[in-house]
Amino acid sequence: MGGFFGTIKRESCVTDLFYGVDYNSHLGTKRAGIVTYENGVFKRAIHNIENSYFRSKFEAELPEFSGNSGIGVISDTDAQPIIISCHLGKFAIVTVAKINNVAELEKELLASGNHFSEHSNNIINQSELVSMIISQGKDYIEGIKLVQEKIKGSCSMLLLTEQGIIAARDKYGRTPILVGRGENGYAVSSETCSFPNLGYELCYNIGPGEIVRLTADGYETLAQPGKKMQICSFLWVYYGYPACEYEGKNVEEMRFHTGFEMGKSDDIEADFVSGIPDSGVGMALGYAVGKQIPYRRGIVKYTPTWPRSFTPSNQAMRELVAKMKLIPNKTVLNGKRVVFCDDSIVRGTQLRDNVSDLYRYGAKEVHMRISCPPLLYPCKFLNFTASKSEMELITRRTIAELEGTPDKNIEAYARTGSPQYHCMVNCICKKLKITSLKFNPLETLVESIGLPKECICTHCFDGSSYE
Repeated sequence: MGGFFGTIKRESCVTDLFYGVDYNSHLGTKRAGIVTYENGVFKRAIHNIENSYFRSKFEAELPEFSGNSGIGVISDTDAQPIIISCHLGKFAIVTVAKINNVAELEKELLASGNHFSEHSNNIINQSELVSMIISQGKDYIEGIKLVQEKIKGSCSMLLLTEQGIIAARDKYGRTPILVGRGENGYAVSSETCSFPNLGYELCYNIGPGEIVRLTADGYETLAQPGKKMQICSFLWVYYGYPACEYEGKNVEEMRFHTGFEMGKSDDIEADFVSGIPDSGVGMALGYAVGKQIPYRRGIVKYTPTWPRSFTPSNQAMRELVAKMKLIPNKTVLNGKRVVFCDDSIVRGTQLRDNVSDLYRYGAKEVHMRISCPPLLYPCKFLNFTASKSEMELITRRTIAELEGTPDKNIEAYARTGSPQYHCMVNCICKKLKITSLKFNPLETLVESIGLPKECICTHCFDGSSYE
């Protein structure tokens, strides 16, 4: 995953760029980069942020940057931005992308005389690949449309050019791009939470496949949006920051609604509800209202050194970090029947360890309530689960144990209320040693987001998609 931010003003943009990119830090942990433009010169910096934070890496370098336009990115993939000089002119590019046919496109570009200079772990840089495809067009618009036609997966991008910033959203709008208006210019971002403290007001949602150019004086559509959209539902479930909104739908409101709907229909007896930080808190607050039981912090996150929601890509380290950053509150838990709300269950290893700790600290009963349906398919558009195989999903491992193969009757297991669904959920509950386990149905998820089902990507739950 990843997030980007760009700004173009009638004065220096450097401070806004620095803080605007930082407000996307919850979306990635591997690489970060910024680039500014002034008088024909692009100034760039890229840093590894796996063991530190964006601000600490870039703050000392800020005096070296100048100009009234710039873009930046927080990325879980490539080192970015990439700076390119071609027949279209000189431009810098950042992307939020998962390109599944990289090898095919690389072969095609090499055969036509191109070369690649940016490699990491023997893998070409996706942003460089995208820039090469763009350079095949007669202008930026045609080049970006070529990218949208050729790639399989998803790709949203920002281009910093000599004439302004070009923002192009993924063909099906799987990731968002929002435009903010300020007193002295405009900003564009993956996350609306980057706008308020910098003096920008959300003024436009870029549509699926739409291409927009921003200058300090305004923005214009260069290519109209497409008619089909499938924005990722997990933006609301997990990725998004509570204060953010996409397509006019607020993240915190969505999470609260999932909890409220679950709470008002839940028939278990419990002393209080608690949210698993951070993305389970909004759901737990809604559950407390729907169920009419208190909300208490039975488990808390140690924010002084674990402020970010994402964890390292190495699985063993990820599990260690997940354990270390969450601290059960023994006094609150001891002897209590507790409902815990969380965003999802992927592998189940982290939750299993959390449940063990909760019992060890005195919880009498542990009831888990999950804001989304069971995850049955690995994501092929954003790769939010980082699953390399469907067998990393606890649902598929459970189905394999029940059926002898992870694919048998998969449609029945995805259907809320079916005998197969109940059997799978009960088996997962026993594996994790939970008192009870419930997932919100897909219908509640869609209702809570507030967009038509056909406009939301729910592939990870039911296997549906446009591609």
